[in-house]
Amino acid sequence: MPDPSSLPPIDLDEGPAGRIIAATRDLLLRNGYSGLTMDDLAFALGMSKKTIYAHFPSKDAIVSAIIKATGATIRRQVQAAMTGAGPFPAKFKAVLGIIGVQFGPMGPNFLQDLHRHAPQLSREIDALKDNNIPIVFNLLLREGIAEGMVRPDTDIPFVTSYWIQIIKGIHDPAVLAQTGLTPRDAFDKSIELFFRGLLTDKGLKASQWS
Repeated sequence: MPDPSSLPPIDLDEGPAGRIIAATRDLLLRNGYSGLTMDDLAFALGMSKKTIYAHFPSKDAIVSAIIKATGATIRRQVQAAMTGAGPFPAKFKAVLGIIGVQFGPMGPNFLQDLHRHAPQLSREIDALKDNNIPIVFNLLLREGIAEGMVRPDTDIPFVTSYWIQIIKGIHDPAVLAQTGLTPRDAFDKSIELFFRGLLTDKGLKASQWS
């Protein structure tokens, strides 16, 4: 499990709810969903369980809030990267880095544990991908086309739907167990293979994938 001190920050308010989410995220990624108890959370926070329940009705509600905050953070960071100055290759690498860093701590064991014990939360992670990928790809591919880095005949809605299925497939716990890859490694390998077919010669040279 990752060292909580190395976890990428996510957007949280500074009140009690934000503190609860942050502490839960640390324990969740260290101990897994099945190893996360409200007693441990209360101890880590120096807070009574009654106070925690005043903000969140259940453990699942807190984990759901973590997923939502992660998705909102990714959207904000990607939009900031894409609207900033700089050429497409730099923005492309920045966007991939943002996504990779945020999903990197979710190792195979963590995802398998979540899938087994809280499948509804696994579905929320899939829903996050369903919501975020169209936003990210629309920004990324349109700018790539405008700069001559992405093929102008790219069907963005189709490509987006296709990638959603790819990322869900490679991040399936059974697939990760079979390949022996971490979610971050699976993402990096897949994104390179996927974009090789979309980039122009100019884009391939700029991406260093040529």
